[in-house]
Amino acid sequence: MHRLQASYRAIPTGEPVRLAKPTSNLFRARARTATSGLDVSGLGAVLDVDPDGRTADVAGMCRYADLVAATLPHGLSPLVVPQLKTITLGGAVAGLGIESASFRNGLPHESVLELDVLTGTGEVVTVEPGDELFAGFPNSYGTLGYATRLRIELEPVPPYVALRHVRFDDLRELCDAIESIMAHRSFDGGRVDYLDGVVFSATEAYLTLGTGTENGGSASDYTGMQIYYRSIRQHRHDLLTIHDYLWRWDTDWFWCSRAFGAQHPLLRRLWPARLRRSDVYHRLVALDRWLRISDRLSGPQERVVQDVEIPLERTAEFLGWFLDHVPIEPIWLCPVRLRGQRRWPLYPLDPGRDYVNIGFWSTVPIAPGAADGDVNRRIEATVSRLEGHKSLYSDSYYERAEFEARYGGEDYGVLKTSYDPDRRLADLYGKAVRRR
Repeated sequence: MHRLQASYRAIPTGEPVRLAKPTSNLFRARARTATSGLDVSGLGAVLDVDPDGRTADVAGMCRYADLVAATLPHGLSPLVVPQLKTITLGGAVAGLGIESASFRNGLPHESVLELDVLTGTGEVVTVEPGDELFAGFPNSYGTLGYATRLRIELEPVPPYVALRHVRFDDLRELCDAIESIMAHRSFDGGRVDYLDGVVFSATEAYLTLGTGTENGGSASDYTGMQIYYRSIRQHRHDLLTIHDYLWRWDTDWFWCSRAFGAQHPLLRRLWPARLRRSDVYHRLVALDRWLRISDRLSGPQERVVQDVEIPLERTAEFLGWFLDHVPIEPIWLCPVRLRGQRRWPLYPLDPGRDYVNIGFWSTVPIAPGAADGDVNRRIEATVSRLEGHKSLYSDSYYERAEFEARYGGEDYGVLKTSYDPDRRLADLYGKAVRRR
């Protein structure tokens, strides 16, 4: 903590304050700055796991992979474990996170009990439920401060997860099934503990229903030659250890590793298993963006990397529109309902309302006469029309007035004045849209 605050004081007045960290799960380009950033080298640890109280204290830059490694020996897990190993707890709370437990456990920030924040004044404040900064911190992306310590709830988990991959040929029937599962936490008489899905086309989509179990057996392994998302189409039933289930998407970055040839059988054998992981692919994307290799090989491409939350009752409509207008597949589905009645002003989902997070991550050709960003703008307009929200980890194009209306602009202004009065930290609109 002392190093962090000393590095803050060392940044000259007038220079932007940012984190100095080696990895990121953001897809927003930003202007280069001369500052070396805040020293977060001491903020990566699991500080304490309390098996009896089912809580954990972690430093803000602790990776979920390290936290899970510390909690699973106690038969415990965070209530929501985002899909990628290098996502940090502070990042998941300040920038939102989601996973297949979100239909019953909400979003990661809802299981935070206490939060220490380095604010724009250089002070560290402790906040808890009921405090204005606690409510405004989710979706602030480091523009109100940085999490230095979090105390979070944990839940018991069994050693295995049994999977059922249920196919749907009609997207409205799939959404009806989601509604029923979210209401009853069961399907065809079987308990559902985890729920997500994949859309391959308008007539081929799957819900994957996970049920925790003590019963072992021959568990699948998708860290080698087998690829998890392909198995969804190949098997009706599957079994994974809880560890492998939590990280089932990381090995191939969902399905995005195919862009680098990592799913070709020959190259996969040559690609070291320790380097088949999401943060390596993210670095390759950054290298490609810098060298513009894809543009040289395939012509100008628009990056369409987004996660959006659509009300469940409008989800089939959105999926139909998307499949008709955007040439990207597969698409990830993750149902979510806020865990409680508390409101979060910077990402104002309605308590008690069912949503589906829809993730799509690829590029599309820029058509003659079109401009880079046109497809993303059409997606934003459609999300708004359907009363949805878009995560801000990637490119955004909103005009300021609409952005502030959708992301708690009035509340944000009050918090900014209170906790960053000298504007040492970036502005949320500037960071998310203007890429500053």
